Amino acid sequence: MKVVTADQMRRLERQANAQGISLDALMENAGLQVARAAWEALGKRAGAEVLALIGPGNNGGDGLVASRHLASWGAKVTAYLVIPRSPEDAKLALACQRGVATVEAPSDADLATLQALLASAHLVIDAVLGTGKRRPMEGLMAEVFSRLAQAKAQRPSLRILALDLPSGLDPDTGAVDPYTPYADITVTLGFPKVGLFFFPGAERVGHLEVVDIGIPEHLAEDIPLEVLDASWARQTLPPRPLSAHKGTFGRVLAIVGSQRYIGAAYLACMGSARVGAGYVTLASPVSIHPILASKLTEVTHLPLPEATSGVFAPDAVREVRRVEGQFDVLLIGCGLGQSPAAEALVRHLLLGEPPATTPLVLDADALNILARQEGWWEKLRAPSVLTPHPGEMARLLDSTVEEVERERLRTAQESAQRWGVTLVLKGPFTVIASPEGQVRISPFANPALATAGTGDVLAGAIAGLMAQGLHPFDAACLGVFLHGLAGEVLRHEVGDAGTLASDLLPLLPRVIKALKT
Repeated sequence: MKVVTADQMRRLERQANAQGISLDALMENAGLQVARAAWEALGKRAGAEVLALIGPGNNGGDGLVASRHLASWGAKVTAYLVIPRSPEDAKLALACQRGVATVEAPSDADLATLQALLASAHLVIDAVLGTGKRRPMEGLMAEVFSRLAQAKAQRPSLRILALDLPSGLDPDTGAVDPYTPYADITVTLGFPKVGLFFFPGAERVGHLEVVDIGIPEHLAEDIPLEVLDASWARQTLPPRPLSAHKGTFGRVLAIVGSQRYIGAAYLACMGSARVGAGYVTLASPVSIHPILASKLTEVTHLPLPEATSGVFAPDAVREVRRVEGQFDVLLIGCGLGQSPAAEALVRHLLLGEPPATTPLVLDADALNILARQEGWWEKLRAPSVLTPHPGEMARLLDSTVEEVERERLRTAQESAQRWGVTLVLKGPFTVIASPEGQVRISPFANPALATAGTGDVLAGAIAGLMAQGLHPFDAACLGVFLHGLAGEVLRHEVGDAGTLASDLLPLLPRVIKALKT
């Protein structure tokens, strides 16, 4: 599903108009869809009280259409005009004809009527500011939203539905006005807006619903930004033919783990296995091999020689090079550590002569080691997926976490193109960028995943999907989606505190099965 900026949305509306779809038709479609979402939120209950906060532009017009439909279905609706609309406004006139009561905010002394409406409303529709020109919320408008926030704090059962996006949320950046409401539901029109997936705005969106308002999808084909969804994931899952054997589903060589981070090796290898890789081999220091061999019974092992306990010997590189051609993907870095020996191993494998040519998934310490190598991207030869969290990304860029987080989308897109890699910038609403400039966003932000080791599971899942023949960009996107979907199941079943990275592993095949059915 495409994700658009405000300018792109206006362009799509103009193009739809040029094809004979009028702005009025789009507004009618939008209002009807918002009304349906509101009616569902109300439990389709006749007599439920709805307060629609109406602004001056198209967003307010959509809100009036929604109010009209809700009134015709039996809701008791009041349209509170935060800024008065013209008496000739057709949408306002039609709403009044259907029994929608109206109140103009400038005529509401001390906002007493608003206060009373908020006290009895079951649902508030925020239809004040849409994707138009940004303006600070001041004066009467600010006071209206201040009263809304107070009412919500006093009565949490009051539901807030934002039309297109919560008022004051910048559709392109996610920046918010101090008075931007915290919505329970946001019904966004046509296509989701970029700002809905970036903080601090994302915290105020609540449950996001995307509704069709009649803009033909083909008009958005040239827009490079998409949000991952179940329909795309279902079509992208690797096939599982009945005639398959373990070699059909690819081979992963995981060069991961160290004495300090033994668990990372387990999580990464099982991440690959649990998304369906046919054959996973762990290449780990010989000193930790007995521990991991007892835990990883379905994985084969390539113990790497050490000079001293926990320190790779030079022969480790030769041992990996000897078997590299037998594998479809190399996963490097999870829990590897940053010892001089680990650094030498990564440097020689990735940047030496000759560098590895087998497709790569690089995570964690492999990234930290690369960050210390001048011009590392010019020496990589294999198709590569990099999976940094913001701290690792800052080191790769010689930047700061704050700068990375401020421009997550641009940073990921520009870096992927500059380095010629697929880049997975992890975090809430993970951003995946291809070397060709295509970008996809994960729809998931889940505190249950904010625990050590979940990144190892993700890196393993991406490697397992690449081994099954997916293009690196598709493998990265599908790995992120499956990992996020498993996290949603985990949060639903367990909660968002006390979860473990290993809890995700048995859920990965479950969510794959659910996508197929």
